[in-house]
Amino acid sequence: MRFDIVTLFPELITPLFTSGVTRRAYETGAVEVHLWNPRDHAEGNYRRVDDRPFGGGPGMVMLAEPLLQCLIAIRASRQETIDAQASVVLFSPTGELLTHSQVSEWSASPGAILLCGRYEGVDQRFIDHFVDRQISLGDFVLSGGEIAAMALLDAVARLQPGVLNDESSHRFDSFNPALDGLLDCPHYTRPEVWQGHTVPAPLMSGHHTQIIQWRREQSLAITLQSRPELIEKARALGGLNLQDECFLSVIEAQKGKGGT
Repeated sequence: MRFDIVTLFPELITPLFTSGVTRRAYETGAVEVHLWNPRDHAEGNYRRVDDRPFGGGPGMVMLAEPLLQCLIAIRASRQETIDAQASVVLFSPTGELLTHSQVSEWSASPGAILLCGRYEGVDQRFIDHFVDRQISLGDFVLSGGEIAAMALLDAVARLQPGVLNDESSHRFDSFNPALDGLLDCPHYTRPEVWQGHTVPAPLMSGHHTQIIQWRREQSLAITLQSRPELIEKARALGGLNLQDECFLSVIEAQKGKGGT
């Protein structure tokens, strides 16, 4: 797959390709990434890429023309046909929230063109005519789209075959269908006792069924406490069995009595 990233600060993104386990995805070419600076496609001696907003107000707005010329160059580089053009994605607070299911879709896709906005935003005319999709990481504002682009790339890269040491490890991440979309359980490692705190007994039992049950119950408990809407979603999709429901009922009863 190929991702083309349009950014005024490519130096912010390049460390991603040589750090951590996901670097394997870029080194092997499983995820191909090209960085494009719209300033290289701007006119004039100053290569201007922004200007003041019409109607007044603070900040600057990214110009549409350098972005269009950059997009034209990207499509030529990708050797695209009119009928097979990569989607243009803008990272924006107005976009849909990025989720695990969307990341899974991206991980099996041919890629996309990622536009990292800066300043007060991008000229709306470019968005209206050339952006196919807008994505948000959450209800907060970043200085630019580069962090969001790296988040998407990292999430996609770790799902590629051969990237993680254990091929099955990502199947049990939070939000994964293998967990019915619930949050992951807590994890422990050596030593068995650390500053007086011990590892939960089921994990030390060597009893496989008991370990699976403990992890499932912990996943249910954490999800109910932190993201109860995920419980309802799993329930609606038929992901909770009778044992799950009984465990949740016990927790709810304890809460009703003032327990923890």
